[in-house]
Amino acid sequence: MSEQKLAGTTRTDFGKGAARKARVAGQIPAVIYGHGADVMHILLPAKATTLAVRTSNALLEIDVDGESHLALAKDIQRDPIKQIIEHIDLLTVRKGEKVEVEVNVHVEGELAPGSAVFNQEANTVLVAADATNLPETIVVSIEGRTAGEHIYAKDLQLPSGVELLLDPETMVINISESTVQDLGESADAPAEGDVAPEVVEN
Repeated sequence: MSEQKLAGTTRTDFGKGAARKARVAGQIPAVIYGHGADVMHILLPAKATTLAVRTSNALLEIDVDGESHLALAKDIQRDPIKQIIEHIDLLTVRKGEKVEVEVNVHVEGELAPGSAVFNQEANTVLVAADATNLPETIVVSIEGRTAGEHIYAKDLQLPSGVELLLDPETMVINISESTVQDLGESADAPAEGDVAPEVVEN
């Protein structure tokens, strides 16, 4: 994963009112923390930042007043209705450093013909990987699998240099027979021979 470059500025005004004004002006309040350094409060350009963090665990190279910071987007707070980004927490990282991240599991392939269905029990897995080479997804194939089979965390094919931190016996995919429930006739439908009530209009 290559880093996305952003230009930030030091944030000097705080509080809800100041944050609201920043967002109206097309900026996103953020903090950079980690490695024992003081927390740095900054403002980032809203449009460029929103594009840069579309993928999980986005790696950002942020220039703040001429000083470069390499950081991971660890927590992104969004407006629940508008879905705009309201605030971002950024973790400082170094090249060659391993970090712990949750990576999305992506399922591909088709089950063997029949009535089997699969249920994804784990949407993400916890791994350790080089901060500058984080996998965007972990791909798991269900091609040709049949009912009764399971895929566990230990079965995942991880990219080189990526270490699984999840319990190896954690179930990721459960494949089972599909069940079709026969609901019979609708309770609201009149039985054969019954007469539906007549509606009398005044």
